[in-house]
Amino acid sequence: MTQLAEGAAAPDFDLETPDGRVTLADFAGRTLVLYFYPKDDTSGCTREAQDFTALAGDFAAAGVTVVGVSKDSVASHRKFATKHGLGVVLASDPDGDVVERYGSWVEKSLYGRKYMGIDRSTFLIRDGRIVKAWRKVKVPNHAAQVLAAAQAA
Repeated sequence: MTQLAEGAAAPDFDLETPDGRVTLADFAGRTLVLYFYPKDDTSGCTREAQDFTALAGDFAAAGVTVVGVSKDSVASHRKFATKHGLGVVLASDPDGDVVERYGSWVEKSLYGRKYMGIDRSTFLIRDGRIVKAWRKVKVPNHAAQVLAAAQAA
C-alpha cells in the first residue's frame, strides 16, 4: 500500500461527479480537500459529509474546494446528496483506481473477518502537493480540523 508523505506530489485523478468530471489539474494554483469514505448513506459517511457541508462557507471563504470520493456510482452520489442536502462535490471511483493510488484501499477487519475496503482518509492538497494527510479518520470534529489546517496552510 502506498503511503503518501506530506510534501509529495498528489496522484493525478479524473473522476465523474453528478455535475461532470473533476481532475487534479482543475485545482492548479488552488487548494483542495480530497476525502475518501467507504459508502454513501451510511451513518459515519453521512455525518462526515454533513460536517463538511456545514463548514462549506468557511472552506469557500478560505478558497478551498472539498471533494468526497467513494466507489459508489454517480447515481448513488446524486441520491445521497439530495437526501441529505449535501454541499460538497461527490466523485465516483467505481474501479477503485484513485482510492488505491492514495493508499486508501486497505485490509479491514470486522468481527474477525478480513476484507478489503476504503480507509476513511483525507488529503489537503495545494498546487498539486500533499500539504497534510489524515489516516484512519474518526468523524467527530474531523471537518473542523481539516478547515483549521486549510486556513493555516
